[in-house]
Amino acid sequence: MEVRFLEKNSDYESALEVMLQLRPNYNVDTLSSQIDKQQLNGYKVVYVKSSEGVLAVAGFSVGEKLAWGKHIYIEDLVTNSQFRSRGVGKFIIDWFKTYALEIGCEQIHLDSGVQRFPAHKFYLREGFNIASHHFSMVGVQDG
Repeated sequence: MEVRFLEKNSDYESALEVMLQLRPNYNVDTLSSQIDKQQLNGYKVVYVKSSEGVLAVAGFSVGEKLAWGKHIYIEDLVTNSQFRSRGVGKFIIDWFKTYALEIGCEQIHLDSGVQRFPAHKFYLREGFNIASHHFSMVGVQDG
């Protein structure tokens, strides 16, 4: 297994197909367009590749905040459903830890939907802590 940064090469569509397992509200074309747009603001996508194909995909950004300092924020992370429970998730999290240190980050953050209990169990096992509640306001209106 190896982690590669997403480029528009022979793995591109396969990686997008895996990302669609997490983001089914897109299709390949709209997902590609949205990734292109987000990359203008620093969004990066990596994927785990083996001889079996694309095993996992993660989108992330590197930022700096008063509360966290320089950090990686994992925005999207999905293991291909065909390859779950085979160490792929741990492999990519270990890669993120190494990459974070290489680029001078001491923290890695992510959010996970409240209903995603198997994902929470995985993140806790990999050393993440539940550090806060994330609040959101959808459909913002005046007043």
